[in-house]
Amino acid sequence: MLESSFLEFSALLGISAVMGLLALQLRQPLIVAFIAVGILVGPSVLGLVQSNEKLELLAHLGIAILLFVVGLKLDLQIIRSLGLVALLTGLGQVFFTSVVGFFIALAMGISPIGALYIAVALTFSSTIIIVKLLSDKRELDSLHGRIAIGFLIVQDIIVIIAMITLTAIGQSSQSGNISYEVFSTILKGLVMLFVVAILMRYFIPGLLNRLAHSPELLILFAISWAVLGASAGYLLGFSQEVGAFLAGVSLASTHYRELIGARLVSLRDFLLLFFFINLGANLDISNLGLQIIPAIMLSVFVLIGNPLIVMVIMGYIGYRKRTGFLAGLTVAQISEFSLILAALGYNLGHIDEQAVALITLVGLITISASTYMIIYSQKLYEKLAPYLGIFERSEPFRELELDQQPSHKKTDVIVFGLGRLGMKIAQSLQNEGLNVLAVDFNPELLKSSSQHGVPTRYGDAEDPEFILNLPLSETKWLISTLPDKSINIGILKCLKESGYQGRTAVAAYRQSDSDVLINQGADMTLIPYQDAAIEAVTRILNASGGK
Repeated sequence: MLESSFLEFSALLGISAVMGLLALQLRQPLIVAFIAVGILVGPSVLGLVQSNEKLELLAHLGIAILLFVVGLKLDLQIIRSLGLVALLTGLGQVFFTSVVGFFIALAMGISPIGALYIAVALTFSSTIIIVKLLSDKRELDSLHGRIAIGFLIVQDIIVIIAMITLTAIGQSSQSGNISYEVFSTILKGLVMLFVVAILMRYFIPGLLNRLAHSPELLILFAISWAVLGASAGYLLGFSQEVGAFLAGVSLASTHYRELIGARLVSLRDFLLLFFFINLGANLDISNLGLQIIPAIMLSVFVLIGNPLIVMVIMGYIGYRKRTGFLAGLTVAQISEFSLILAALGYNLGHIDEQAVALITLVGLITISASTYMIIYSQKLYEKLAPYLGIFERSEPFRELELDQQPSHKKTDVIVFGLGRLGMKIAQSLQNEGLNVLAVDFNPELLKSSSQHGVPTRYGDAEDPEFILNLPLSETKWLISTLPDKSINIGILKCLKESGYQGRTAVAAYRQSDSDVLINQGADMTLIPYQDAAIEAVTRILNASGGK
């Protein structure tokens, strides 16, 4: 037994790092490793976890940040642009999986309420894991990648509704007045949405414009806002998760959501470590052993049934079998939301430890297996393609229409820094007919740039996560007019690691800096005073007829 909480958490972090490295070598998501750490350090094995309250606090913070980031990145434009396929595929897969999963669970002898929780848990796929895998394969911008993100967003919305509903049911079971609790929950939900809408309209934009002068203060506010939203949700009778989600939605329409989301990714992942450790630590190995056969049966259903229903729906709508197959593989697992839902049901007294163990075991199996399925998706498709013709119309009209439509407006050039040099470059390139995206973390410069008609995005060039979220795959040039050599070197290294195929031009205020930046991979350096002097001499000579 470790008497010091500090020593206990040191041991947890050290073991997690080792297990995470092992998972990385096996090409597995860290979720699997962290749950395994929880089981290992829990009372069933080593018994290292003693500071349960502190672990639970960090776990709750992790969930709040997770839901906040989900709300922050809730891009309804994706659903609108893909429209029918995102909605029908998302809703169809949720309906099919929940209904069939419910009857499978009932056939296993599970109680109706337990079967309901298990069925709902089986419907949700991990947005975090899918985005990471598709990003690593550079398939986020592909048709199947965009469709997958679209119906994952639909799932995220449904899981929030499910949490609200289950919380209302839990409260009604305690009070015995179901109709009153349902009406009360709906009323409080409408009030909360109204308050969020008012804040989004009149309060948040002005506040963020002030805070944006200090990126550190902006991130501190975002974390505070997420936690306050979670607390408000709890006080109003919703779950903390719903409150944190709405807090994220309230910032989703601002110019600062990309930077906030990018900065919070590492904090989210760190805090979620404790949620998964806490989940694993509370699992009884004997319960896991009893649930192996049911877990395998449900896992086979998720791994095969979920992709099949996606292929059926997408084939009927008019997409090719390859697009349906690749998009379908993204739902062949359950998500961290499924585990959060199980924890919520256990806290409400709806399900017991055995149901939580079953859902967790299904998560471990499906997340592990589907990761390899997505990594080797192309090889799987090549082997199965001859048998997938039944999932494709004789004329996949919807995808043929997309083939004939002009592609969306791409970003040709990204310009970092909107001082006098950056602004002039951005405007001149746009006047030449190029699509320019300007990036800066000074809100005043962004406002000035947008007034000149240059599309802008608030962001920090020193944040690798933010840079990776830019449309790099379609960009021909990335230009940095920032004067700091170390920042420009960081940008070049990040672009190299991301596999960026375009060209780069970065500012250098000394010839020695220019040499360093060229050695770091820059295609061109901009030396403002030297370039301006050469241009001035050229203009003078031209004006004097070369004399």
